[in-house]
Amino acid sequence: MYYKFSGFTQRLTGTVLSTAYSPQGLKPNVPSEAPTMIFASPTKIVSESGASLEYLGANKVPDLQKIFQSSDGVPVHLKRGVPDRLLYRTTMALTIGGALYCLVALYIAAQPKNK
Repeated sequence: MYYKFSGFTQRLTGTVLSTAYSPQGLKPNVPSEAPTMIFASPTKIVSESGASLEYLGANKVPDLQKIFQSSDGVPVHLKRGVPDRLLYRTTMALTIGGALYCLVALYIAAQPKNK
């Protein structure tokens, strides 16, 4: 036997299979017609668009691959020289400074207030 929740009596009541698997009378329906298109205008293909802007810069990927794949003992996050070292050291200084600040704040918060 199949059961469904009755909204009227607020209890489970016996029911047939189709009603038990369609709660609150919702039935799965398939639309009889296709939905209307939202963007009915034709799309433009890239070759039809006329003159297109091209990237005028050089491809840097092969050069960067040579730099990052070389095995010179330098960690990958420091391979590009001075800017990487500056970023790394700044990040480390801020991290250590923040950790020290948290420890000082915890120490101050742990002290009892003097009246």
